[in-house]
Amino acid sequence: MSDSEGTPSGRPQGPVPGASPTGAGRIRRRRRRLRYAATGVALVVLGAGAAAWAVYEKLNANITADDDAAAELARYEKERPTALVRGAQNILLIGSDSRSGAGNARYGRDSGTERSDTTILLHLAADRRSATAMSLPRDLMVDVPGCRRPDGTRTEPMFAMFNYAFQVGGSACTIRTVEKLTGIRVDHHVVVDFHGFKDMVDAVDGVEVCLRKPVDDKAAKLRLPAGKVVLDGEQALGYVRARKTIGNGSDTDRMDRQQRFLGALVNKVRSNDVLLNPAKLYPVLDAATSSLTTDPGLASLRGLYDLVRGMRDIPTRNVQFLTVPRTAYPPNPNRDQLVEPAATRLFERLRRDEPVAVAGEPDAGRSAGPSPHSATPYENSPSTHATRSNGDGTSTSASPGKTEGTPDPAPTFRGNTAAEDTCG
Repeated sequence: MSDSEGTPSGRPQGPVPGASPTGAGRIRRRRRRLRYAATGVALVVLGAGAAAWAVYEKLNANITADDDAAAELARYEKERPTALVRGAQNILLIGSDSRSGAGNARYGRDSGTERSDTTILLHLAADRRSATAMSLPRDLMVDVPGCRRPDGTRTEPMFAMFNYAFQVGGSACTIRTVEKLTGIRVDHHVVVDFHGFKDMVDAVDGVEVCLRKPVDDKAAKLRLPAGKVVLDGEQALGYVRARKTIGNGSDTDRMDRQQRFLGALVNKVRSNDVLLNPAKLYPVLDAATSSLTTDPGLASLRGLYDLVRGMRDIPTRNVQFLTVPRTAYPPNPNRDQLVEPAATRLFERLRRDEPVAVAGEPDAGRSAGPSPHSATPYENSPSTHATRSNGDGTSTSASPGKTEGTPDPAPTFRGNTAAEDTCG
């Protein structure tokens, strides 16, 4: 018997509650679940991509491009040195003593002018198997060319202290002064201020140093115990800037301290604990990029990445720090002059991408320091080599049994490597 719609009498007109779904229903439900899952994954991927892009843009925007310096250097392109070795790079690192900006006023009155508190010429070998960081004393007497002031006026050429160049003409004047002094083409430059330096140290959770004696320096706002000490950013800044109460009070000793601290910082940044930990790597990148003013070629994450990528495989033992050979300037013993021909020999080897070696003085990392304005390198080389003085402020390491006709070994200059343990 059928009802009026032709349905057999007594047969259910829909699915029975609790009955198993049909095959078609199961397929529809599975498809809906897959669509929801796919949508969720897409949202997560898009969200992650958007977050990554936001992080990239933030870090990228942190970097300030030094367009004014680029324009000024372009005006003097014809007088600048030419690069001799393809692939080798020379980067001028300038530490500014500017008191403007967050947190910098406590280090003194803002006079409206900046000086280069620290200047290092970093040479990267073309094969990227070594890097040499050469410190240039701020008190070194040099020929400073006529430079453009921030107000557009121009200075006259002058024989003056090296940091005068940055004071009157900023990074462009400093670069031209370095190139005139050394004959080395500066490919890139980076300027960092006090605040940026502190942030970098804090981002890696401090850097360990060793102190032979307690430090109590009111001028540097620094009080530290003797022995192994992990310095935070504020302490590290005081440590690398102090002159009167650490070591012998000379700028030589201060630069030695700066070089050893930078070596320890390099080791800390390159450690797996930092580079492989996103939670620690991001603050390092944020601190580094926020503190940088660079030439346009480096003023992006891509530019910095291309530079750092070539450095990541350099062994720390091949990351060298040294100070240009110099001695007291006779008219004023508080100033410096180059030791020749040692300085010219060093400049020429770096320009031609030829190796140099460094050796420190005994207990240099923890002692009271060398004599002021010392220009003589450490005369004792590693046990596998003999050393001879060249009579020009350098020494030369020679392997026993060296035969005539083999290449001369690299001259040795006073310095240290990033692999040296200052706490050893």
